[in-house]
Amino acid sequence: MALRIIHEEGDAVLLKKSRPVTDFDKRLHILLDDMRETLLNAGGVGLAAPQVGVLRRAVLVMDTNKEGLTEEEQIIELVNPQIIEQDGEQTGQEGCLSVPGVYGIVTRPEHVRVRAQDRSGQTFEVEGTGLTARCFCHEIDHLDGHLFTEKAQRILSEEELQEMNGEN
Repeated sequence: MALRIIHEEGDAVLLKKSRPVTDFDKRLHILLDDMRETLLNAGGVGLAAPQVGVLRRAVLVMDTNKEGLTEEEQIIELVNPQIIEQDGEQTGQEGCLSVPGVYGIVTRPEHVRVRAQDRSGQTFEVEGTGLTARCFCHEIDHLDGHLFTEKAQRILSEEELQEMNGEN
């Protein structure tokens, strides 16, 4: 496994639509393993392949609804993910490893069901609420070339951010 460079806002790769994964081979496994190490090292809750410069439909999401697990155990690998169901609404703070230090207020579904494939090509479904649902939507947006800043109702100032995080 290797750490990959996380591309940041302004890099054209983040604005391009990713292609479906068709080969569930060693190259895909290396990409997913590297993304896992990169995500854990960066301290994020999700990472999409375009963020590491690969235009393929693959994301990792931390399932924060699962308590009592290590961060490593919380990671869900989603290849060719599609949102097949969503309901409810949540509005809250959102950030991104590709837009460091910037946070905005974004409205997302409260509950999301995703159909995806695993690293071997087997189809499965997973669902999440709250932060996990937010992550599913955020990371799948990356696969279509969209950053959270496009959906943000507003970007938070440093003072607002400190206030929301209980820092004074």
